[in-house]
Amino acid sequence: MPTIGVAVAIPEPWATQLQDYRTSVGDAMAATIPTHITLVPPTDVTDEELAEIEVHLAEAATEVAPFEVHLRGTGTFRPVSPVVFVSLVEGISQCEQLASVVRRGPLAVDLAFPYHPHVTVAHDIAEGRLDQAFGELADFECEFDVEDFQLYVHDHEQGWTPTRYFPLAAGT
Repeated sequence: MPTIGVAVAIPEPWATQLQDYRTSVGDAMAATIPTHITLVPPTDVTDEELAEIEVHLAEAATEVAPFEVHLRGTGTFRPVSPVVFVSLVEGISQCEQLASVVRRGPLAVDLAFPYHPHVTVAHDIAEGRLDQAFGELADFECEFDVEDFQLYVHDHEQGWTPTRYFPLAAGT
């Protein structure tokens, strides 16, 4: 049974920069998780559902126009969850809209927490390391255009691998 996720990939050079940083603070999962903004969290599906999901995602992509994301500074979900992230200061509502469109039909999943678009840079590591990440990336900033989103499939050896890209098309 495949485990999938749907996300907006962070482009280079920032993807590698943030992934390398995540590795440097001791996040053991960093090497297997591409830098991203989650739209649909890890979800188990059947092979039959996967084909239906791909059709759904292609249709969903036609409902949202490309948009800009501006990342700046850090935030945290502590004490609820041991996560430090880079914050979105632009593109929040567009990510919320995209996540809402994607999480319909075959991907109508219940979320453990309210949706909050972000880029994780440290997860489930020692408190001191979480504090370090929060402080050291406080000045991080980048801007980029979001023109698509990806379907990822989890492989136990290789981690999360993008398997299909869905170009955003509304209004273009």
